[in-house]
Amino acid sequence: MTKIIMSGCSGRMGRVITELVKDDSEAEIVAGIDIVDDGTLGYPVFKSTEEINVEADVIIDFSSPKVTAALLDYSIKNSIPVVLCTTGFSDEQLEEIKEASGKVAILKSANMSLGINTIMNLLKTATSVFGSAGFDIEIVEQHHHNKLDAPSGTALALADAINEAADGQYEYVFDRSQKREKRDAKELGISAVRGGSIPGTHDVIFAGPDEVIEIRHIAYSRNIFGNGAISAAKFLADKGPGMYTMQDVIESRING
Repeated sequence: MTKIIMSGCSGRMGRVITELVKDDSEAEIVAGIDIVDDGTLGYPVFKSTEEINVEADVIIDFSSPKVTAALLDYSIKNSIPVVLCTTGFSDEQLEEIKEASGKVAILKSANMSLGINTIMNLLKTATSVFGSAGFDIEIVEQHHHNKLDAPSGTALALADAINEAADGQYEYVFDRSQKREKRDAKELGISAVRGGSIPGTHDVIFAGPDEVIEIRHIAYSRNIFGNGAISAAKFLADKGPGMYTMQDVIESRING
């Protein structure tokens, strides 16, 4: 049984994970950290790490970069691995996270979906085949009209996976409206669509002579991120110091 402390437990993802863990026989949330507690979560909620008085195997953090320093201090002091799902870290904070990973296990990922992270692996293979064969590569992402950022962080992560496999040869192009010229072979186009209640959708297109290959991912609910975070927590609970990623979680599943 993996005992979890849920940081940001009263937020949207914290509540999603709380509900998912209720049906998981291999995990249990023993406490939460949040400034808000409406008494409905079914476990003790502490306003700060200083108040925690329960034992746990791992922390899942879906809160804010503002609390990361205190969370890392608690993690190191108590030798408890932490799954960082929070985004928006400064360069200074990223360096602090890297330094902390020398003392405790840390898994950091901007997207916890097992599907997206598996696709990143597939894209590396696809790029090594199609990129060298002269295929053009485009990413089209679609989201509901309330999403603030464009392109999505996931679209950029997919692009980075492609570019990593291509040794950084591609230039990201977000807008061709000011151009009137032929597409360059080393462009990687990234387009964003916003409208209605479209679920998060990401299409990667490899377009070559007389054939097109498309890889698509659709996120119908936040459950996919919650399930990924829980899988990461189970994986990380017994790991030694180091920086881990969702790719490590996927490899552990592949290798049994």
